[in-house]
Amino acid sequence: MEDVAIDGRTSGTGSGEQKPRRGRRVRMTGAERREQLLDIGRTLFAEKGFEGTSVEEIAAKAGVSKPVVYEHFGGKEGLYAVVVDREMRQLLDGVTGALTAGHPRELLEQAAFALLDYIENYTDGFRILVRDSPVAQSTGTFASLISDIATQVEDILGLEFKARGFDPKLAPLYAQALVGSVALTGQWWLDVRKPKKAEVAAHLVNLAWHGLDGLEPKPRLIGHRKN
Repeated sequence: MEDVAIDGRTSGTGSGEQKPRRGRRVRMTGAERREQLLDIGRTLFAEKGFEGTSVEEIAAKAGVSKPVVYEHFGGKEGLYAVVVDREMRQLLDGVTGALTAGHPRELLEQAAFALLDYIENYTDGFRILVRDSPVAQSTGTFASLISDIATQVEDILGLEFKARGFDPKLAPLYAQALVGSVALTGQWWLDVRKPKKAEVAAHLVNLAWHGLDGLEPKPRLIGHRKN
């Protein structure tokens, strides 16, 4: 009679000899395996980038064979696309949820904090997003994400422009400029982490708000170039 491992214990053959037993191996469900592969892929993509990460390494860290990765995602590209999509949704939801009612300047503060919070709490995800995406170039890039966030800010600026007598049709341009500056500052802050988050947000809003506060309804060029 063969020894049988039960809950990590050992059983003998009747001779009194105790043999070491291997614990019962727990089998993951398909959903659990998928989440495991996504977590591993997210970590590796953040650390090494898309090109530096291989299906072999993902499978090895998960303790599975390469076909398991292909079965769930069709390959490295599929896994990467799901990781990027999740991170984009996380950031967009954070920004959208932060833009609650309040003074326009406070809304700018909320937007700045939302991005900085994401960088602080989902550092790996942000590292992935700011890399050049090799897949879904039209919709899965950091530039497209910034454009989506700017669309949220655009409505706020449109109302502010209208109240000040400015052309609200220019709000998209200013939204792109404002969100782009915050995003680029966020990339810089990702590594340096100085000054503190609240101070970074205060300076970003200071530049943005006082720039808007002194905005000319019809800006003019003072240099020699006119086109």
